[in-house]
Amino acid sequence: MSDIVTYQDAATAFADFIEPTAAELDAIEREMPVILADVELLDAHIVTLDRTPSELDERRIRRARRRALAARVALVNRAAGTSMPGGAA
Repeated sequence: MSDIVTYQDAATAFADFIEPTAAELDAIEREMPVILADVELLDAHIVTLDRTPSELDERRIRRARRRALAARVALVNRAAGTSMPGGAA
């Protein structure tokens, strides 16, 4: 049992450093529309794994693919509008 406690002490010794920083949380928040669109696209593909996709399934996949692409474009456009540190473009 002492091995487990020792491992736990070693694993939790840096618990403060394991938490995401505010900048990382902000980045996740900015990317959330892309993440959700990707999840929707994956859901559309998962539905068709065990059967032949119907016309409705194909439309759902195309729609989800367009939403995912639009979310990525919006993210890139937002990122292009912000300035880089140090004046880099």
